[in-house]
Amino acid sequence: MKKYLMLTFSALVIISCGSSKKVVVKREIPTKTVAKAANLKTLESNYSGKNSNAVDEILKDAQKYLGAPYKYAGNTSSGFDCSGLVCKVFDENSTKLPRRSEDQSNQGQSITIKEAKPGDLVFFATAGGSRVTHVGIVHDIGNNGEVKFIHSSTSKGVIISSLNEKYWNNAYLFARRVL
Repeated sequence: MKKYLMLTFSALVIISCGSSKKVVVKREIPTKTVAKAANLKTLESNYSGKNSNAVDEILKDAQKYLGAPYKYAGNTSSGFDCSGLVCKVFDENSTKLPRRSEDQSNQGQSITIKEAKPGDLVFFATAGGSRVTHVGIVHDIGNNGEVKFIHSSTSKGVIISSLNEKYWNNAYLFARRVL
C-alpha cells in the first residue's frame, strides 16, 4: 500500500501543474523564440524600466506569496501550483484568467521574449515536447536583458527564477501579454 501511495505521489509531482484532459481542438503550437542559455545573457530587451500602476500591483501581490509552498491544484496562500498563483494574483487585480496554464496560454497577445516586460506571462513545457505545462509572471528584466519570473515550482514553492537558468531556458516556449 505504501508503495502504491508513493508511486501515485511521485506521478503527481512529475506531472506538476500540467495535468489536464486531452485537447480536442488542434491549434498551432508556437515555436521557441529565445536563444539557448549561453546566448540569452546578451539578449537586448525593449523594456524601458517603467511599469504601469496595474503591473506594479500585480508584482506586489505576486511577491507577497514568495515562500508559499507548492500544492497540486492549489490557489491559496497555503499552497499554489503555477497556474493557481497566476490566476489568484491576476484575480486580485480584477483580471480574470482561466485556471489551467494551457488555457492561460491562449489569453492576451503573443509577444517575443525581447518584447517581454514585467507583468507578462511566460510559458514552459516542463515535461518535454511542446505542450504548455507551466506558467510564470515576468518579474523584472535586468540591464543585460535577463528575464526573471515569479512562479510556483514543485520543489521550492513560490520563487523567482531566471530564463538564464538552463532548465527554464530549455523548457521555455513563448510569452504573452494579458494586461
